Amino acid sequence: MTARDLVSSAPVVKTRASVHITLLGGFDLLVNDVPVTSPVGSKRLLAFVALNCRTPLPRSLIAGNLWPKVPEHCAYTNLRSALSRLRAVGRRALEVHPTEIRLARNVTVDLYRARSLAQRLLTPRVPVEALHVTAATVDELSADLLPGWYDEWALLEAEVWRQLRLHALEALANAFIDTKEFAGAVSAAQAAVRVDPLRESSQASLIRAYLAEGNTSEAVHHFEWYAQHLGDELGLCPTKRLHRLVADVRRAHAVNGSLRR
Repeated sequence: MTARDLVSSAPVVKTRASVHITLLGGFDLLVNDVPVTSPVGSKRLLAFVALNCRTPLPRSLIAGNLWPKVPEHCAYTNLRSALSRLRAVGRRALEVHPTEIRLARNVTVDLYRARSLAQRLLTPRVPVEALHVTAATVDELSADLLPGWYDEWALLEAEVWRQLRLHALEALANAFIDTKEFAGAVSAAQAAVRVDPLRESSQASLIRAYLAEGNTSEAVHHFEWYAQHLGDELGLCPTKRLHRLVADVRRAHAVNGSLRR
């Protein structure tokens, strides 16, 4: 048998398609890194199933959540339509059974990695060096979950993710301060502030980062901006805890200002 015969008789190995679902920053379905266009109903189906990880979901649960305002038989019809309108390439993302649907085992979802990263950041006594965080880590924790989606189930999951990533970004900023990586600390704290400008714990992380790198004027300026913004929006004042962060610096600035006059 020649080498050519050996090659021609070898079994053909089919490589499994790479399927990825993006939920952070907007929905996308990628098959072998190529975006796949899907109808709106099919996108909602894929997103709902992906948000529930790899748990098998009863068809009744899916239909009731995706189409809550229509009769049950209409919701089931809509579900069947959403499944049928997924092209074969899109169906690879799901395992469809007579009574339930689940995410296919080979599918990756960006939220799973980001959620795992956030939870590791919040694990006590784990050094930041062990997490292998980079500038991209801040970007990964900064993206909203399904922005512009107003389904109740999507909004609930978006709020859960918002709270988790805010705590994670604050923890990341504080970890960077401890390791004297001040640029990373400022970046992480700024990302948290962008998510919720009125959240005091995020503001405290940013002010601590400014103080740690020696930018006292930035710290004072930001504190005063936050105090003004908080008063204008909610009629509130910063807590004593936040005041104490900048008390010494503000006194020094006041003394220097009076001396110059």
